Amino acid sequence: MRLKLLIVVSLLAAAAGAGVCLAVSFFLSEPARGQAGGWLAASSFVVPLVAITYAAFFLYRHTARRRTLQAASAALLTLILTLAALLLGSALARRPVRELVPAPIHNLTD
Repeated sequence: MRLKLLIVVSLLAAAAGAGVCLAVSFFLSEPARGQAGGWLAASSFVVPLVAITYAAFFLYRHTARRRTLQAASAALLTLILTLAALLLGSALARRPVRELVPAPIHNLTD
């Protein structure tokens, strides 16, 4: 098995897939975008799936032996790395949420 190729391809595909998904969700998080921004943000999750598929196919075509094993391991490793990057990116880019109901102001002069 070409372990270096497996790792490099998986890292590049995970970075591309998660990077595009996080960039779209970051730039479309403005409330003034409306419905069109919502559809674009929802469709941005297709990009990581395409990156995972491309990584598996690329590794399948560029190895001589154990092709299916290497393609499956590339897809699994890319999926794990993509999910980890999405979770880390969403945790780091979290914005404070405004309260829906403001806290009551108590008068202390009673």
